[in-house]
Amino acid sequence: MRRNSLLTIVVVFSVLGFAEAQVPTFHAAPNYIVPQSRAYSFSASAMPHHARMPQRVQVTEVQVGVVILEQVATTTMDVHLYNPSRRRQEAQLLIPVPDGATLMGFDFHGKAKEPTAKLLPKAEAKRTYQAIVAQVRDPALLEFTGMNLIQSSVFPLEARGSQKIRITYEHLLSADGNRIDYVLPRSESLDFSVPWTIAVEIKSKRRISTAYSPSHEIKTLRRGDKRITALLAEHDRSKPGPFRLSFLLETGGVSASLFAYPDPKTGGGYFLLLAGAPGPKDNSPSIKRELTVVLDRSGSMSGKKIKQSRKAALQVLSGLNPGETFNLLAYNESLRSFSSKAVEKTEESIKKARAWLEGMQPRGGTNIHDALVEALRRKPAKGSLPIVIFLTDGLPTIGQTSEQAISDLATRANPAKRRIFTFGVGVDVNTPLLTKIASETRAFATFVLPGEDVELKVSKVFNSLKGPVLANPQLGVIEQGRVRDLLPQKLPDLFEKDQMVVLGRYLGEKPIAFEISGNYLGHQRRFSVKFDPQRASTKNGFVPRLWASRKIAALTDAIRSSGADTAHVAMRSAKPIHPRFKELVDEIVLLSTEFGILTEYTAFLAREGTDLGSRSEVLATARHNFKTRAVRTRSGLGSVNQDMNRQFQARQQALNPGNEYWDQNMNRVSITNVQQVNDQAFYRRGKRWVDSRLVEKERGQKPKKVIRFGSKEFKQLAERLAKEGRQGSISLRGDILMQVDGKSVLVTSMPASK
Repeated sequence: MRRNSLLTIVVVFSVLGFAEAQVPTFHAAPNYIVPQSRAYSFSASAMPHHARMPQRVQVTEVQVGVVILEQVATTTMDVHLYNPSRRRQEAQLLIPVPDGATLMGFDFHGKAKEPTAKLLPKAEAKRTYQAIVAQVRDPALLEFTGMNLIQSSVFPLEARGSQKIRITYEHLLSADGNRIDYVLPRSESLDFSVPWTIAVEIKSKRRISTAYSPSHEIKTLRRGDKRITALLAEHDRSKPGPFRLSFLLETGGVSASLFAYPDPKTGGGYFLLLAGAPGPKDNSPSIKRELTVVLDRSGSMSGKKIKQSRKAALQVLSGLNPGETFNLLAYNESLRSFSSKAVEKTEESIKKARAWLEGMQPRGGTNIHDALVEALRRKPAKGSLPIVIFLTDGLPTIGQTSEQAISDLATRANPAKRRIFTFGVGVDVNTPLLTKIASETRAFATFVLPGEDVELKVSKVFNSLKGPVLANPQLGVIEQGRVRDLLPQKLPDLFEKDQMVVLGRYLGEKPIAFEISGNYLGHQRRFSVKFDPQRASTKNGFVPRLWASRKIAALTDAIRSSGADTAHVAMRSAKPIHPRFKELVDEIVLLSTEFGILTEYTAFLAREGTDLGSRSEVLATARHNFKTRAVRTRSGLGSVNQDMNRQFQARQQALNPGNEYWDQNMNRVSITNVQQVNDQAFYRRGKRWVDSRLVEKERGQKPKKVIRFGSKEFKQLAERLAKEGRQGSISLRGDILMQVDGKSVLVTSMPASK
């Protein structure tokens, strides 16, 4: 079987035009296992026709442990395999690894004869990739062109048996100033669904400021000021794409670094600024918090809601530090205050607060306007960070009920610039109102769905507000006019163990000096970070995509806000209720199409029947979706989902390759007809993938050039794209219509002729 498999590779090399390359010197096997991509199975020509082909070997799970000591990373990968067939099968393991990696260990947990592995350098690795790609006519492995390769010896997999294989390699990480970057190569294909567990332990001689992943959501655990553990979030275990992790070393206060992506069209590019707070220090000064908890005690809060609200209030009060202050306010159609001014947290004050909360009984209507006025009007303690936790389970029914008038309070009647963290309990709340109030004050809204625990959600938010480090932050640029489209426009406060991610666009190629300023631990401070656009790279394709996602959220917010107090007018009128409505929708469609970032309003762009070349029809559909959903729907489950989606995008820090979102019934939805690869997006149209830059004019257009799979031109294109970090563009299954040097090129799966 081995001889026949090797013969097959030689024959296919000749047929597909790879004859000039040397045949890789490895022992071929019926199965190749590439845990970062997929398992490949080949039929042996010696197998009788009546024999049944065994089922493909499966990768059931991958567990990765990484230890980073200073700038050296040791990666241990446990690959779990299963042979579902009734026959013993042979397989080889292929592990794409970063450039400069060194193989440190290889081990089988199962039956095997003298297991071995070796590290193939780039050139030999490339020939191995090409050999397999040519044989199975699947370009997926081309994603890893330009990387080294660890290749194992052939090993057995017993019938219906499981086996674990462990690979350990080490490599030196790249550094950019005080930032160190780690990348674990994996496929970006949405077909990739193998669950991964990833744990990274970072150890340093210097204090670590923060750890961040632009690719996946992570949970970080501090083990001291010089040690952090980063864990891949449970819900991201099957999320595709390379796993990226960066960490900042402290530089005396707030630490910052920039990732950049060049955009020749604008003479500049996109940037992501990552800033981290210093790790916790004993006896360090801090900004004291003044907390005001505002509780809805209207009749609809009776029963479990009021009990959980009381517990939530006591929970956050207990989380205050000594010397910090608080007050309580309860409202229905009238107002009740715990105290005429904020009181210091003591055993006695907490005891009185508990008794006051127990006496709070639900009845009457909901006067949100007056409750906000009362919470915002009082002058806080000097030097404190004033925080409001505002709970409601209903729409404003008493007093001033105008959505616009109430949301205006957050800015016009908020002299102390209190941060208002809003909580909507249940679905009978005005979700855009609560979101607007929060976002205007450097805070965010949280929605507690029926059946969820109010106490748990409130406590989770308050726990993230521990130890304010930098309040009222501002981002400035020394040379005006070099930066635009900053997102978010109003920077959030930076708390202990927190990080700040700011995205924007830059102009020009000369270095830019940024300045972060604010109240740092009670004193006004400025922190500088310099950025050289020459360090921008197309390999940072996550930067423009994250910027575009946040930009779409900001535009959607403008549309949604325009429906305040006018949704009933929009219901009766065919005219847009905002003078810039069409302009806003058109810009969203443009960004969504270009970057492949779709929402519930633009998901139709990915449908096979949608003709993106018919711009008037596309825009009409989008405007209808925004008008009927974003503008008109202000409460209920169908409103909660919109603001949850919008907030996720507005604060997004990691990629969302599957364009996942909550639909109006709170079902999780994913879009698979759009594939984000490297820094580009492709739309599936039949059996063809179409570059987003060409998708609007794809119908009826003939490509300027046709490149056949496996030809010399195909190989040259793969090598060129690999140098640009875009080799994933030709790793999609099927024909690919893409733009190269401004021209349309069709990469067809039809093999090259002899």
